[in-house]
Amino acid sequence: MSATRLLVLGVVRMYGRAHGYQVRRELLTWSADKWANVQPGSIYHALKKMTAEGLLDQVDVEPGDAGPDRVAYRVTADGDREFHLLLGTALADPEVGHPELSAAISLMTALPRKRVIGMLNQRLVHLEAEVRRAGLLIEEGSEWGQPAHIAELFGLWAQISAASLDWLRNLITRLEAGEYVMADDPGRAFGEPPPEGTK
Repeated sequence: MSATRLLVLGVVRMYGRAHGYQVRRELLTWSADKWANVQPGSIYHALKKMTAEGLLDQVDVEPGDAGPDRVAYRVTADGDREFHLLLGTALADPEVGHPELSAAISLMTALPRKRVIGMLNQRLVHLEAEVRRAGLLIEEGSEWGQPAHIAELFGLWAQISAASLDWLRNLITRLEAGEYVMADDPGRAFGEPPPEGTK
């Protein structure tokens, strides 16, 4: 799974129709180049590749101001299904890496609230098990005759997992309380700005 693929699909879907420069500019405002390593070349490559796969359609070509023509894209029905599949997987699957999870969090408002909460709860169950496993590894490490400093690695994993668990529980609680304007909230479609005074 690719964070770039998910983000590009999500941004084109958000705009309804977008060219590469718009996608790039939007992702730069999200600092996606830092947390997902999304580079300009990877954005344009993803646009071309997903067009060849039938996930995007080229809908217009605009003359560029001082460079190449700008090709505008829109998400196809297959692209919309791919977007939902990638987004759902990134939210629910604990094996998905941090760039993909970060991309999914940045796009989660494209989905209904209960669906996002359900997927995050799936991730939560797996993460709780991971924290328990890390604790067992620390306890059992000395019994296996490992050098004492190896336990530091298990301690690091346990601390990272515990911090992730706290963050995830907090996010689920806030979503359940109505924080953020989600796709199924009254009067809002994904891509529209939230009402004044909301996040």
